[in-house]
Amino acid sequence: MSLLADLRAALAARDPAMVVRVERAAGSTPREAGAAMLVTASGVFGTVGGGALEMEGIAEARRMLAAGEREGRLDIPLGPAIGQCCGGRVVLGLQRGTAALLEQLEQADETARLGWPHVYLFGAGHTGQATARALAPLPLRTLVIDTRADRLAELPPGIERRRAAMPEAEIAGAPRGSAFVVMTHDHGLDFLIGAAALGRPDAAYVGMIGSATKREKFRRFLAERGEAERIGRLVLPIGGSAVRDKRPAVIAAMVAAELVVQLLGQNMEQDCAGFAPA
Repeated sequence: MSLLADLRAALAARDPAMVVRVERAAGSTPREAGAAMLVTASGVFGTVGGGALEMEGIAEARRMLAAGEREGRLDIPLGPAIGQCCGGRVVLGLQRGTAALLEQLEQADETARLGWPHVYLFGAGHTGQATARALAPLPLRTLVIDTRADRLAELPPGIERRRAAMPEAEIAGAPRGSAFVVMTHDHGLDFLIGAAALGRPDAAYVGMIGSATKREKFRRFLAERGEAERIGRLVLPIGGSAVRDKRPAVIAAMVAAELVVQLLGQNMEQDCAGFAPA
């Protein structure tokens, strides 16, 4: 959660700050309850939805900072009065940033992370690195598994990593509803991992990088094991085929979008029509 890092930095610099959080969101709103931003006299970090709603939150936070106030609340109807057409209602809670609040937010963040879907990403090569970077800011617990310690060391901060001599063996211990993304440097290893992942009927997603030719070879591999019918659950190529671009960053963006829809789609809030990000 970047807000935590921003609050730590503000506290370390002795820069007074207010944490502004969406406490309640009813009807059509740009963000859900729990969305937050940090406001200082000269900066804003994070977002509670942009537009007039966010501007009101920023203005109130800075007024409170100047007045030395510690806590406050804004109840804002998202209608013509503020020039926002969502039609919902948002209650913003404002708290001065303190060490005690930071500890409280860290505990809440850790609890929330326990409920995030797990993504097991096999392969820390160029495309794996790009995919890990794309997944890092998302509400997903991403674990990258590879046989090579040097490639794992290059992963971005916040991404879990595990060196394993037999990556396919890691699948058995994955929680129910996990997603498995296979993109190692070895097709034979991909097939072993893919077969193990498809052997988990509770997997939320099994995807493999490759082409139609690779899919057919993998189907034959499964057939030799008496598991040919499982190919129907495999996403290959990952990220879809609408965009034919093999650059790692493009593949990563498409895979991230695919995982968000598959793992978070049922929980995503409808965006406010006309919402303009900050």
